[in-house]
Amino acid sequence: MSSRSAAAPTSRLTFLVCYDIANDKRLRRVFKVCKNFGTHLQYSVFECELNPRERTKMERELRELIKHDEDQVLFVSLGPSEGRGDRVIASLGLPYARFDAPCYVV
Repeated sequence: MSSRSAAAPTSRLTFLVCYDIANDKRLRRVFKVCKNFGTHLQYSVFECELNPRERTKMERELRELIKHDEDQVLFVSLGPSEGRGDRVIASLGLPYARFDAPCYVV
């Protein structure tokens, strides 16, 4: 019979966490939560390496802050922290909508 002396490692996934918050006060609070969990990349975009428990905690904190009929938080899965897999997009609040229209920079 074998005995484990250490807990099994918890897998970590890398997420891009992006948000669009309609109110400045909520925006600052959401920024602070995201800063506690990841690296600030650009305006409302963070890269977060999270295990399942951390992701649940982050989502719970954000869910309590946002107005679900006005705000949106996206979790874009980039796969395991050790590598990258297929991207999966899930959202809190307003549903994710893909922009198929081309962007023009003038």
